[in-house]
Amino acid sequence: MSNARILVFGNEKGGAGKSTVAMHVAAALLYQGKRVAIIDLDLRQRSLAHFFENRKKWAAANEKILPHAVEPFLHKYPAELVKVPDAEAKAAFDRALSEAIDVADYVIIDTPGGDSFLSRRAHAVAHVIITPMNDSFIDFDLLGQVDPVTLDVKRPSIYAETVWNSRKVRATWDGKTIDWIVLRNRLATNQARNAKRIDDRLQALGKRIGFRVAAGLRDRVLYRELFPFGLTVLDLSEEIKPVAVSMAHVSARAEIRAVMLALDLENEAAVSEQLTELGPQLETDEDDFEAAE
Repeated sequence: MSNARILVFGNEKGGAGKSTVAMHVAAALLYQGKRVAIIDLDLRQRSLAHFFENRKKWAAANEKILPHAVEPFLHKYPAELVKVPDAEAKAAFDRALSEAIDVADYVIIDTPGGDSFLSRRAHAVAHVIITPMNDSFIDFDLLGQVDPVTLDVKRPSIYAETVWNSRKVRATWDGKTIDWIVLRNRLATNQARNAKRIDDRLQALGKRIGFRVAAGLRDRVLYRELFPFGLTVLDLSEEIKPVAVSMAHVSARAEIRAVMLALDLENEAAVSEQLTELGPQLETDEDDFEAAE
C-alpha cells in the first residue's frame, strides 16, 4: 500500500490562486526532501504543468540543479479529455494517479475553476482539499449563502456541496474522511472591516460543515515575476537570482512557511489527528445539505 498523500487544490471559481499556491506548496515539499508528483486537471490553461516545464528548461539552460516534481502521463493532448466520455477520462486519470502514488510521497492535483467530472473524481480521492479563495463575498458565495440584510450564513452553497459529496464517496470507499482547508488568499491590509466580516462568516460556516480557515498568499508581484522561470522565492540564492533580490523575498519566504505550517505539511501526526476529529461530522453535517436541497 502506498503512503502517498493526495493534496487537491479546488475551488469552482477561477482566479482564486489555486495554481499559485499549488506550485509553492510543491516547491516547499521538494525542499523538504519529499518526492512530489503533479497532475494538472486544468486541461486548457495547465499553469501548474507549465510552471514545472519552465523549471526544467530554465535549470538546463542555466546549468543549475533544482529539485523537480514528476508529472505522470495523463493524455497526449490533455485538453481532449474535456470531450471524451467520462469512463475514458476516469481511466486516464486513474492511470496517472496510480503512477503518481507509486513514485511520490505527495501527489498535488490542481483542478480547474468550474465543475467537471475529472475535478469531482480528484476531490473524491483526496486526503486533503485546499481551497484558496479571494477575500471577498463574491468568492464566499461558492461556500455559503448569506442573508443580504444581516449577512448571517443561511446555508452551504454549491462548492461546499461538492466537497460534502466527495467526503461521502471517500467514506464509502475506505471509511476515512477528507481534511478541508480554506485559504484566504490576497488578504488586503486596508480592508479590515470587510475582512472581519468574511472571517466571522467563514469561521461559522467552517464549524457547520467541517473546514478550517488559514491565511494564504498575498498578491505579490514577485510570485508572478518568477513564474516564467519555473522558480519560487524558495529557489532564490546567491547562484539563482533571475530577478532583483530585496527584503520582500524574506517576507514571501515567511509567508510560504506559514502556509505550510497551516496545512500541517510538516507535521503528519497533526494531520492524522485532525482527520480523526472530522470523522464524526459525516453524520452531523448531513442535515445542512438536505436542507439546502
